Amino acid sequence: MEALRQEGHAVEDFGCPSEAAADLSDFAAPTAEALGLGRFDRAIFVDGAGYPSGIVANMFHGVFAAVCNDPVSAKLAREHGGANALCLGAMIVGQAMAREIVKVFLSAEPLPGKYEERRKKVAEIGARRRVGPLQRTRQVLTLEDLKDAVENKRPLMIDENTVMTPGVLDAVKR
Repeated sequence: MEALRQEGHAVEDFGCPSEAAADLSDFAAPTAEALGLGRFDRAIFVDGAGYPSGIVANMFHGVFAAVCNDPVSAKLAREHGGANALCLGAMIVGQAMAREIVKVFLSAEPLPGKYEERRKKVAEIGARRRVGPLQRTRQVLTLEDLKDAVENKRPLMIDENTVMTPGVLDAVKR
């Protein structure tokens, strides 16, 4: 991080504050959420293998994380795939290699032309499949849910995101 600051990059540390064992998702999730919300343009995740952080990061809307173990993959992830998150494995790459990977990732820019078209397709898939940070998933209320609520005398929370199955609509009309 100090090397990045010296090169003029603004750095926000979401990492573990100590050497103690920690659950990486406690740090990867807030970082990915902030990236997805546009608080910054790119993020760098470091864990043992790189893949666990990548899995968590790619669950967030607007995040396109790539695990890169060499400068070539970092360059291609950025230029071809438009990755905005770099995932590094501290047990996989050494410190000198990690610095070179970060340098390449931060200096590369997405390429135009056919790669831009491919990135648009990927973004469209993400828009259809990922839930945005401010969106809520829809709740489906089934007849079994209705019966369970009545039998167990528990309330049903129904709002504008609730979809009722035809069986529930018929039961309510009665």
